[in-house]
Amino acid sequence: MSDVIIFGAGDYARIASIYLDKDSDHHVLAFAVDGKYLDRDEMQGKPVVAYEDMEKSYPPDRVKLLVAIGFSGLNRGRTAVYERCKQAGYEFITYVNSQAYQWGHVEIGENTFVFEANVLQPFVTIGNNCVLWSGNHIGHDSKIDDHCFIASHVVVSGNCKIGHSCFVGVNATFRDGVRVAPRCL
Repeated sequence: MSDVIIFGAGDYARIASIYLDKDSDHHVLAFAVDGKYLDRDEMQGKPVVAYEDMEKSYPPDRVKLLVAIGFSGLNRGRTAVYERCKQAGYEFITYVNSQAYQWGHVEIGENTFVFEANVLQPFVTIGNNCVLWSGNHIGHDSKIDDHCFIASHVVVSGNCKIGHSCFVGVNATFRDGVRVAPRCL
């Protein structure tokens, strides 16, 4: 079991906390935000702390992080926080829901969150700092680069590549072999 701090206090962070508490061996201790966004002392019965004070109470050698910030600015906010925390020495968890399906060899990077009912076929690679919301199909030999957000019910057929920092909206479909450039919406 690892103790986890969730960086974020929005919908994604709140929902991720429930998934981690109910469907993982991770224990969420607190939420963190940049001090200028600190507008409450607790959320879901857990403390909310300023990032600037986080290292004192939750040093990198005692906890792991999940950066749970949404997709605004083509994932730039989540990426900046992820890189800042990595530079500060924090390690990150990866979460794959127990009701997601992985077939064969699948590679998933750190700080990546895979919700329920995702199908990850053989030889899929998902980068660091990605979010795959519920119910997606990621076809064989496809690659999703770092810092992407894949909304619900997306179909990525086989041998596709989604470039870094992309946002793919609900119900999007990519046919076999499609290549998406970085930072696309």
